[in-house]
Amino acid sequence: METAPEPNTGGKPETGGPSASSNSDTAQATASHKPNPREAAVEALMRLAAEQPWNDIEVGDIAREANLSLAELRDLFPSKGAVLGGLSRIIDRKVLEVDTADLADEPARERLFDVLMRRLDAMTPYKPALRRIAFALRGDVLSMLALNGVALNSHRYMLAAAGIDTEGPLGRLKLQGTVIAFARTVEVWLDDDDPALARTMAKLDREIRRGETIMERADDARRLTAPLRALGRAVLERRPRRDRTEPPAGDGEDRDPAAAI
Repeated sequence: METAPEPNTGGKPETGGPSASSNSDTAQATASHKPNPREAAVEALMRLAAEQPWNDIEVGDIAREANLSLAELRDLFPSKGAVLGGLSRIIDRKVLEVDTADLADEPARERLFDVLMRRLDAMTPYKPALRRIAFALRGDVLSMLALNGVALNSHRYMLAAAGIDTEGPLGRLKLQGTVIAFARTVEVWLDDDDPALARTMAKLDREIRRGETIMERADDARRLTAPLRALGRAVLERRPRRDRTEPPAGDGEDRDPAAAI
């Protein structure tokens, strides 16, 4: 007859049982794998958008799908469109986390092509949702303007990853041109089901080359007009400035009140 094990009366934990430290480690591991609430909201919207019309999705639907309260979602995003804009930051991070040092010696065109193709790769899991969203927002001018602002922020970093500057008038032209070129490429990509993405790659290459031509012409125009711009600055600098203490002509009754501000 087997005898039952004697109870542990020495105040020490059993060697084979769970310890307080292991429970703590488990809790920490669980907390570390808890999804970021901002990303959870974005992923929830993408799941919903892949299954139902964009205009049928309400903020309450997003909150429920993301396991968030409305108050928590409101603290994260002011609108459904802002949640969609949050996808851009997720994509940005995925692209920017990749080391591009091996592209340093490549021409700017090749560097930009590589960065933008990696962006499309990062967007691939959301392609069904993006296809439906793009169709729903077609013709919605206000939404497209808002998304253009989001795209400008994202592509500023894409160009930086490609080693292309975006400062100054020509830099801003490059930035907006890249946004337009990528948007045109995405239109092809959304309908390109070929795993090799041959049509998409050809479109992106054409758009980048077209952008290069435009930038070369803009740079030529800038050089040609440089003497005129320098002359204009010199004329402005030589114009005598009115003494701010000198009263304007007239008795002052017809003065614009805004001039005193």
